[in-house]
Amino acid sequence: MVDLNQNVQYVKTVGPTKVKYLNNLNIYTLGDLLTYFPREYEDRSNIKPIASIQVGEEATIEARVVSEVSINRIRKNMVILKTIVEDNTGRCMLTWFNQTYIKLRIKRGETYRFFGKLTKEVNHFEMHNPVFDEIGKERNTGKIMPIYPTTYGLSQSAIRVAVENALASIKGEIKETLPEYLLKEYNLSGIENSLNEIHFPTSKDKRLEARKRLVFEELLTMQLTLLELKGKNEEHTGISFNKNVKMSDVINSLPFKLTKAQLKVLEEIDNDMEKNKQMNRLLQGDVGSGKTVVAMISAYKAVKSGYQVAIMAPTAILAVQHFEEFKKILEPFEIKIELLLGSTKPKKRKEILADLASGKIDILIGTHALLTENVLFNKLGLVVTDEQHRFGVKQRETIIAKGLNPDVLVMTATPIPRTLALILYGDLDISIIDELPPNRKKIETYAVTKRMEQRVNEFVRKNINEGRQAYVVCPLVEEKEDDEDKNADLKAVKKWTQIYQDEIFPEYKVACIYGKMKQKEKDEVMENFKNGKINILISTTVIEVGVNVPNASIMIVENADRFGLAQLHQLRGRVGRGEYQSYCILKYNSNSGEIGKERMKTMQETNDGFVIAEKDLELRGTGEFFGTRQHGLPEFKIANLFVDMPMLKSVQSVALKIEAEDSGLKLEKNKELRELVNKKLKQSISL
Repeated sequence: MVDLNQNVQYVKTVGPTKVKYLNNLNIYTLGDLLTYFPREYEDRSNIKPIASIQVGEEATIEARVVSEVSINRIRKNMVILKTIVEDNTGRCMLTWFNQTYIKLRIKRGETYRFFGKLTKEVNHFEMHNPVFDEIGKERNTGKIMPIYPTTYGLSQSAIRVAVENALASIKGEIKETLPEYLLKEYNLSGIENSLNEIHFPTSKDKRLEARKRLVFEELLTMQLTLLELKGKNEEHTGISFNKNVKMSDVINSLPFKLTKAQLKVLEEIDNDMEKNKQMNRLLQGDVGSGKTVVAMISAYKAVKSGYQVAIMAPTAILAVQHFEEFKKILEPFEIKIELLLGSTKPKKRKEILADLASGKIDILIGTHALLTENVLFNKLGLVVTDEQHRFGVKQRETIIAKGLNPDVLVMTATPIPRTLALILYGDLDISIIDELPPNRKKIETYAVTKRMEQRVNEFVRKNINEGRQAYVVCPLVEEKEDDEDKNADLKAVKKWTQIYQDEIFPEYKVACIYGKMKQKEKDEVMENFKNGKINILISTTVIEVGVNVPNASIMIVENADRFGLAQLHQLRGRVGRGEYQSYCILKYNSNSGEIGKERMKTMQETNDGFVIAEKDLELRGTGEFFGTRQHGLPEFKIANLFVDMPMLKSVQSVALKIEAEDSGLKLEKNKELRELVNKKLKQSISL
């Protein structure tokens, strides 16, 4: 049997040159290449008469060349080649740019197949840069062609050839990945046939059959993996926290009223904490919905029952923010709270670790610094991880292992539609805070094009003069040196900082923050912004998570059409955190595609993160929706949970049936499923 883990470099035509480009697409092995599925297809199988093709339509024609190929050198780096072809319905001019080899390949009087887009010129039809084949030697026409997501330096043709060679190398040598009984019962095609048909379909029906099988496998593997994780969680006897410790003690002391949604979630958590099973709960809540206060009240219950609490945040600035908020609410209850960061001075660190181990510290708040081996708790009872998607499964497991089956609360402001969340987080119970506190003002959102630039600048100036501050978010860190890079037109953060400081707002203090900065520098910039020493902060999406600057009332997103909806919503949530009316200004390119414009429309119409999540899922599909950075969330190579929700529901019942009959997948007939689940578990841990 073929080894799917072999380096993709050894696939015919890849070699050391193309391997680095494939690696940029996260293709490292033969298996990665075989499961790098097309994003769409071009049907080049139907041959159309020239006269029947609509202007703007892409089509295949079979036509005779009726003129010699002419070459016209119009400037140093531009050569245009032209010829005329005809069939029995009409004529068409074919034009190629800088492809001089065409002169040798196309001969007058011969018939070829051409595929391209038809355009209307002054008095004739044209096809620009059509691909072509000799009759009987079809490679680019006469079939359904896959279109792959690609990267600079790697053409569609290069990916197709590599995939063809990969498929040839597994012919008759690939092991079936699903049990025989499932293939028969659900009428699924075999793995080898499915891979061939998904990449190079012989018909639309065959492609749909292949997709059905591959989606079924992907979703079933995920469901069985989650069931196994949930089973392991349920095996753990947890802590039964004291029923006499009332959450209402803290609730009644708060200087504000909790929402009904917060109270409902606290009731769910309270019930969990009093059971002798380990709590594993996901708390979903939109930006500003008040998840932190729920964590505080849960922590109070744990501490007053005689246990310690760990609160883990993804950034130092967010950890400091939590530290200040927890102290304000919980210190009056004689609860000792400490903060541990990577930057904590050695003397202070030593003192914290000693107090933690002896039980003097009740709540420890920190970043990844909490994960180090010498951080030892005396009696850890509750673990809270904030912004769950920033932590891998392994990191969550590491902090949990510092106690004896402590209760676990994972929080996220990344909205995921409820039905989807129930399925994706099958190993966790789910609570949702689906309303905002009544005092939160709606953030006014405007999508504008470049011609509004002057008005936007004046609006920002007016707000800063009134004492407010502004964020400006751009997509890139530095200009790409390579002019051919398709993103070279995007203004980089450093360049934007210079423009804003020198050209637009020389009277204000402008600073920048970006991912590659040292953590200490980032924290310093954010602290200065928080304290009002910086008027305008230019940033990449590093400020997307959790930062609370009540005085910042304007969020400007440059090239907003390049961002996903969920990310735009997260960025918008950085403002509107104080008493002032806040604004989100999305600058977009007027000729951006339909999806870009649809995103702008959605952002202006709603502030509801769950509505936005549904729309994001619809527009982008799950692969991009979750993205490679969403650690802990499964990445789908072919399933699209917006489209495939009906299949997901039926696959879920298949998984439950298998689990009920063979928990742990120990039976011989399920050995293939056992392998798939083991592989998925290994991937989850490696994240």
